[in-house]
Amino acid sequence: MSDENIYIFVPNLIGYVRVILALIAFYYMPTDCVMATSCYIISGLLDAVDGHAARMLNQSSRFGALLDMVTDRCATMCLLVVLCLFYPAYTFLFQLSMIIDIASHWIHVQSSLMKGIDSHKKMDLSANPILRHYYNNKKVLFLACAGNELFYSMLYLMHFTPGPMLPLGPLSFGLWTLICIICAPIAFAKTGVSLVQLYAACENVTSLDIEERKAKAEKQK
Repeated sequence: MSDENIYIFVPNLIGYVRVILALIAFYYMPTDCVMATSCYIISGLLDAVDGHAARMLNQSSRFGALLDMVTDRCATMCLLVVLCLFYPAYTFLFQLSMIIDIASHWIHVQSSLMKGIDSHKKMDLSANPILRHYYNNKKVLFLACAGNELFYSMLYLMHFTPGPMLPLGPLSFGLWTLICIICAPIAFAKTGVSLVQLYAACENVTSLDIEERKAKAEKQK
């Protein structure tokens, strides 16, 4: 209907809650790891809920997709900023992670718009099996995103405490440490996918440049 108010679509209302929870997490990150982590993880989990709500209620919108992506990127970047403060020796690695994440998503979205596609997830991914499997398999996408966020969240928690100790004798270590170790390969793999996405997006943009230059050359003949 033409008089629908996109701002109050259920998925977008969930998105606003995500933003509020993320802001609370940012505020408490320097001092209260329990509050910060709880709000951060709940905000991340709601990312899956708003997508289901959008499909179930037929309330998908460009605004909602934009809100979702911006919230994801800002949340991860703010957490990485805190990790730079907590683990200064690894600042450059966290900065690289931020660069890859932002650059790959931004250029990918821009290449989608240049091709006249309203969503970066609707692009023709047939030429790239990695991106095709990543975006078209919701389980893989969820596992990658959840594993990546848990990895950084556990690094954050480990600054305060290793977590409940697992009784393994001389090999005893904290639960947060275990989760961090398990999720580390997933986080590294997601960064690899982001690099593939960055390359594919650059290829899409340069292909448009080539087409335009060919068209101009044809007109000049």
